[in-house]
Amino acid sequence: MTSGQSTMKHLCLNPTARHPWKSHLYNTSAMCRFELKNIHITLKRVMAFQSIKRFALELDGPEDTVYGSGEMISGVVILELNRDITVRALRVLGRGVAAAHWLENRNVGVSTVYSDHTSKITYFRKRRHLIRDNGELTVLSAGRHEYPFSFQLPEETLVTSFEGKHGSIRYWVKVKLHRPWATVKKIKKEFTVIEPIDINTPSLLAPQAGTKEKMARIWYRNCGQVSITAKIDRKGYTPGEVIPVFAEFDNSTSRSVVPKAYITQTQTFLARGTMKQKRAVVATLSGDILGARRRETWHGRAIKIPPVGPSILQCRIIKVEYTLRVCVNVPGTSKLSLELPLVMGTIPLHPFGSRTSSVSSQYSVNMEWLRMAIPEQPEPPPDYSSVVSDEDAVQSSTAVQPEEDLSGVLQRSLLAYVQEFRLRPPPVYSEVDPNPQPITMRPRCMTY
Repeated sequence: MTSGQSTMKHLCLNPTARHPWKSHLYNTSAMCRFELKNIHITLKRVMAFQSIKRFALELDGPEDTVYGSGEMISGVVILELNRDITVRALRVLGRGVAAAHWLENRNVGVSTVYSDHTSKITYFRKRRHLIRDNGELTVLSAGRHEYPFSFQLPEETLVTSFEGKHGSIRYWVKVKLHRPWATVKKIKKEFTVIEPIDINTPSLLAPQAGTKEKMARIWYRNCGQVSITAKIDRKGYTPGEVIPVFAEFDNSTSRSVVPKAYITQTQTFLARGTMKQKRAVVATLSGDILGARRRETWHGRAIKIPPVGPSILQCRIIKVEYTLRVCVNVPGTSKLSLELPLVMGTIPLHPFGSRTSSVSSQYSVNMEWLRMAIPEQPEPPPDYSSVVSDEDAVQSSTAVQPEEDLSGVLQRSLLAYVQEFRLRPPPVYSEVDPNPQPITMRPRCMTY
């Protein structure tokens, strides 16, 4: 073999000989692989010598269990240990808290001043000592330890679980493990509470009706009068029901109009004497075009209630309310709108009087409509600002469209029907300031 052939063979078998600078890269890569292997081995050894292998909190019953006032919450705390440990205390805490919170800012000269608005209500507070702190340490041997616990929810009415942009109503169980010379280990698990709202009560079975009229004006010229008369069979409904709308629209103007009906949801948050509101259109119904000087009658036109959360009326700082808004929009002038109050209940209508006083049976009936499928796909709800009348719009701030936000319909892991609602077009919210500034002083629109 000639010297040239020998050199070529050496270069082929040793790439770094051709490019000496690559030698450093190969060595660095090998060192990194070696270090990663050592780290992996070290982590395995640390896990092997870790005192606590598993620390868990399990509640009895299925994950989507719904609770009510006076019911028992039970579960078990599980400790799996690799070796003996000393424990100072092991506690279980139960809480139910409603909280409203938001920040507001205003400019003062060149500085920005922030105002914190916070309000809280505690609905219940429970504590159980699984290992009591009596001044002495408790030694737990290696292996599995189970600590069952239970406590009863208050007999007083508990407000429905809720999660919103400016507030929440949450219920949870928390476990705290206290050990000497170690940080406190904590586990927290939330559970769902539903306030029973029976729509079979006389006040919710009462029909709702109203009449409204106005003179349509374009500039300084009267175009005629338009009027709405509407009625629904009752005030209380449950999600999935159909509301028959009986209405009469009298269009005495020279313009064509389109009668419409909407179900709207209003969230109200109260803190430190101030109020925030969020509104959403959750269902729509459109009628036929009504020509000039014509009259149209709805003989029970159906609008279906989507899977929304129940009304929240008993909380002092958070409220969720519903209305049926029947309206017509006269082109070139303001809307005429009539509102009828609605209450979304949790105990469905019993038409034949087969009612039961059992809370568990009420909830079992309730879960049927909570899990049911709604096959039809309604048209996407309109912007709330297109529903309100001009008079309402003057009293509220400009409507804004935030990022996709399903908080108004209880978007937590509350119930199975929420998963269904997430497949629908999200409602369009309108931020409403109940105490707006005069138009001449109102700041420009802020997007949240």
